[in-house]
Amino acid sequence: MLNSYRDVLALPGARAFSSSAFVSRLPLSMAGIGIVLLVSDQTGAYGLAGTITAAYVLASAASAPIQGRLSDVRGQAIVLRTAGLLFGIGMTLTIVSVKADWAVPLPHLSAALAGIGAPQAGSMVRARWSHLLSEPRQLNTAYALEAVVDELVFMVGPVIITLVATTISPVLGLAITAVAAFIGTFSLAKQHRTEPPRVRHDEGARPPLGWGLLGPVMLASVGLGLLFGSTEIVVVAFASEAEQRGLAGVILAIWAAGSLVAGLLIGSLRVPLAPLRQLRISASLLAVAFVPLAYLDSVFFLSLGMFVAGFMISPSLIGAMSLIGEHVPPSRLTEGIAWTTTGLAAGVAPGAALAGWAVDHHGASSAFLVPLAAGAFTALVAWSIRPPIRPHHGDPAALR
Repeated sequence: MLNSYRDVLALPGARAFSSSAFVSRLPLSMAGIGIVLLVSDQTGAYGLAGTITAAYVLASAASAPIQGRLSDVRGQAIVLRTAGLLFGIGMTLTIVSVKADWAVPLPHLSAALAGIGAPQAGSMVRARWSHLLSEPRQLNTAYALEAVVDELVFMVGPVIITLVATTISPVLGLAITAVAAFIGTFSLAKQHRTEPPRVRHDEGARPPLGWGLLGPVMLASVGLGLLFGSTEIVVVAFASEAEQRGLAGVILAIWAAGSLVAGLLIGSLRVPLAPLRQLRISASLLAVAFVPLAYLDSVFFLSLGMFVAGFMISPSLIGAMSLIGEHVPPSRLTEGIAWTTTGLAAGVAPGAALAGWAVDHHGASSAFLVPLAAGAFTALVAWSIRPPIRPHHGDPAALR
């Protein structure tokens, strides 16, 4: 099974840029919870922690497509270095503003500056794979590898920052995110050999992104974001109601593990599914997997159910990214992938808010209907997608 991964990682520079992107992606899974831990420890105000975190998340979502566009036009190196510096400065100011009890909205503006600089390494590393690989099976394996790396980031990052923040210092926890961003972005920026070439064209000559396809894929990503944000809240509430709050992180790690295993399997397929078909099937099964969760009454069975549900996450994300890779113009690929990242981020906060309301009014088990509805929405959008007749890459007949 691992031969497919060995083949793509054997390409010159592949291991280096993938591992660098792993480090630079760690802040994405650490910064939000790090801000909450710092602010709540310093002030005891979870409401303030939530609004500062929201400022960071919203700024990050807004800047993602901008970083993507600049990467395509100016090159990844300068964007990565600038992002790493902005993130470090923003996080430093956030720490100082909270510790020094600066007046609102200065902590929020500091967190927003960090969000603007949050490195979009996931989009950039996928653009590097697309630049290096032309064979669809190998590109599918590379995208699957990056989906696995994403899951590792969200399994490892929160554990690291929670451990450091609760046993040593929440300030050190946030400082680690800045260090990881700096090391990861500057390391990736140095790897010019695998960087996609810059595209020079006048504003009027830029090829269209193809919003007829990109729009629905981004909307499907919003649905996945709603599902992710709501599920995290409901799982914590479920574990708390079962008087096993400490197991919430374990359940979420099991969820991520299911996605990780599925990503490994998808990447090893010798004949991968067509991207659109994969997105449709996996999104539909993801919604179905949430149906029984509303009827479970033990943490053990919930863990099993979450593993099964997680099994459909990576295939959905890989299908969406592959679809973008095949239809968005190569000269705007990083920007196109970044828009899907923005969609995911845009869905997390409202998903969490809806789930919180459902938990307060109907209890944790019933609140699983929120991610179920988000999954159903994603599946409906996926089935509504009609790819262009002439994609930029590949055979259109194979995509349906």
